[in-house]
Amino acid sequence: MEDDSVDGLVTLTERTVNLVNQLNMPLVEVSLVLQKHLNQLMTTLNQHLERTGEAVSERVHAPWPIDAVSPSSNASFDLEKVMNIVDHQRMDILDTLIRVTLVEINASVIDAILALRQWEHLARTQLASATGPGQLFSPIDIPDDW
Repeated sequence: MEDDSVDGLVTLTERTVNLVNQLNMPLVEVSLVLQKHLNQLMTTLNQHLERTGEAVSERVHAPWPIDAVSPSSNASFDLEKVMNIVDHQRMDILDTLIRVTLVEINASVIDAILALRQWEHLARTQLASATGPGQLFSPIDIPDDW
């Protein structure tokens, strides 16, 4: 990665952290926005790979493994109920911030995917330890050294 690319990805992380903290965004909302972007970027990447015959590492192509210990309860959540509770306006704000920042920093598809994979890994780790719907709507916990 070039210095501009690294600086751009730092900008993306800083803006995302600031917005998520400012809006006190729940884990489930951040996760849904990240998944939307990753799905779109992976579609673009897969089309490119099919055309060119190139390959990318598993680190780009698939979610990173998580080390979370599964909770002892077999919690299941009604997805429709969850979707009715999420704040779509707040999700749209995060969605726009990510999209606009990726364009502004001129991130390559692979750099964008890797930046979002880091966030996805954080969210998936926290989702894996959720034992009830309340934890889905708790603010995502961003480590201090993020």
